[in-house]
Amino acid sequence: MAGVALGTLAFARTAGAADMAVKASDAMSVYNWTGFYLGGHAGYGGGSLGNMANAQPDQGVVFPPSITGLIGGIQAGYTRQFSNNAVLGIEADASFPSPVDMPRLTPAPYNSSIDYAATLRGRIGYAFGTLMPYVTGGFAWGRTRVDITGANGEVAETRAQTHPGWTAGAGVEFAVGGNWTAKAEYDYIDLARRAYDLSDAGLPNIGVTPNIHAIKFGLNYRLSDAPPAGDARATAPRVTLPDSTDWNVHAQSTFIASAYPPIHSPYAGPDSLPGGGQGRETLTATAFLGWRLWQGGEFYFDPELAQGFGLNGTLGLAGFPNGEAQKAGAEFPKFRAQRYYLKQTIGLGGEQEDVPDGPNQLAGKRDIDRITLIVGRFAVGDFFDGNSYAKDPRADFMNWAMWSSAAYDFPADLPGYTRGGVVELNRKDWAIRAGLFQVPSAPNSDALTFQSAGTAVELEERYAISDQPGKLRLGAFANRGNTANYRDVLAVAAANPALDINAIVPSLRRDNLKYGFYVNAEQQIAKDIGLFARASWNDGQAEILSFTDIDRSVSGGVSVKGSYWGRASDTVGVGGAVNGLSSAHRDFLAAGGTGLLIGDGQLNYRTERILEAYYAFAIDKNFTFTADYQFIANPAYNADRGPVHVFSGRLHGEF
Repeated sequence: MAGVALGTLAFARTAGAADMAVKASDAMSVYNWTGFYLGGHAGYGGGSLGNMANAQPDQGVVFPPSITGLIGGIQAGYTRQFSNNAVLGIEADASFPSPVDMPRLTPAPYNSSIDYAATLRGRIGYAFGTLMPYVTGGFAWGRTRVDITGANGEVAETRAQTHPGWTAGAGVEFAVGGNWTAKAEYDYIDLARRAYDLSDAGLPNIGVTPNIHAIKFGLNYRLSDAPPAGDARATAPRVTLPDSTDWNVHAQSTFIASAYPPIHSPYAGPDSLPGGGQGRETLTATAFLGWRLWQGGEFYFDPELAQGFGLNGTLGLAGFPNGEAQKAGAEFPKFRAQRYYLKQTIGLGGEQEDVPDGPNQLAGKRDIDRITLIVGRFAVGDFFDGNSYAKDPRADFMNWAMWSSAAYDFPADLPGYTRGGVVELNRKDWAIRAGLFQVPSAPNSDALTFQSAGTAVELEERYAISDQPGKLRLGAFANRGNTANYRDVLAVAAANPALDINAIVPSLRRDNLKYGFYVNAEQQIAKDIGLFARASWNDGQAEILSFTDIDRSVSGGVSVKGSYWGRASDTVGVGGAVNGLSSAHRDFLAAGGTGLLIGDGQLNYRTERILEAYYAFAIDKNFTFTADYQFIANPAYNADRGPVHVFSGRLHGEF
């Protein structure tokens, strides 16, 4: 289904051709619903798969788990408005569910779930000017899967089938400004029963019969805002809707393909990078929606589809080479509401600054001296550990140890987000910010909890050296989480040699503290040339909870814009990182332990060393292609394996 997600790129680019100018909702003298449109939707679904062993996504936010959880997807269609205001149309869409919980909610020999549901429907509506209620119905199809559980509780085998069916529903669509319309829609999808023969796995045969109830809210971008030739309304006066800074829409899509050739691998463990070489791809498509609610009050919502896998399922390297790779990869796109947060800015008076329009940023003015409060779901890196030259794996350096302070085990679920609050005091030359965040219920868990919590404080100093701007950020962090102490695990393993060290770990997990700090600097040294450097450290006594197996890290590099060779929008970057472990952590891995991302079964310890170089070539104002090379010595801190040469290509679009 990569083509489905890539279709989001096509939608976003078309919208980008109009500079994604989002306009306010005003009455129009003439409105005509005729024309093609492209768009996206998000919502919530429920229903049944017709058997009791359903793996349910727990991604409903305030809604209960269901067979789909939150849903999201894309749509495209055509409508024609007639002289009597009747509107006929046809629409195709595809909806994708949330990821299934890990561990699964329903322990069973097998679990059934749905990968996607798609429809091709007619629409019949009536236009009341800029408002159009409608009914809809037509063909539907979808794909289900049955995961067979192995003896260790992990998925041992997956089987899948496609189901035909039908759909019916109703909705209302209304113009909200410019070429944009919004809609709310209910759909019922009834798919045919499919039989799964599980007898060869020693299980009974089952039938899967998907029935889905879905509530969807969507935005459509209409490709024409004028009546067709010959329509009497083509000569009627039309009103151009004024621009508005009260809401905006932006989008991005990023495709990354990475591969490495065979490496030296005399032995391998459960989380080792495969010695024979491998290639993998990831794809994300994100919408950034913003609303100004009141003076200083803003709400942001970022629905995202993600598909694909990191190398070896995002295992085998502490400094992982693809910043888009999630620990919960998927063959088909999965939907998450990655960000939803309220932002309140309290101006303290005095000098103001312009705020440009952008993703998660509404255009306007704000006081330089201000207090900002953020509450909701977001990534810790949205507000902490920023850097102008190494922060965004969709646009600059891709290795995890390059775009972050890698020893900061920031609280996050599997795709890298958490819930909590941030408060910031900003002055002209400095800022201080602090945050309180939910942490995962256990290492590598997708479930977040406030039973334990993470905190961070950061001081940002802004300065200039010989009129060249720079920033220095000093951060301290502390997390309490359900983790095991490495020394405690090693002591039990030494007293009971027959026990598997990794089987000991869960029994010793309790509330443990992990703390540390980071230093993050950036410095422009000439126009379009900048340096960056980071150093980070954590105590390294208990398991890593969220990010990656790094207890000490230093990184740095240089970024140069292409203005020096006549390509002002291009960027070249070169940097390096050195990652290390505490003595307790390395002893645990040497004894056969596995961490969040690594575990070779034994360890000839050396620091993991990374060199990364990239060239980002601007195809046009929306698209950039990046060629990236990474050399990784001592992968997973093991001098017996590697080195690894990772070659990547990245296509990124912003709209």
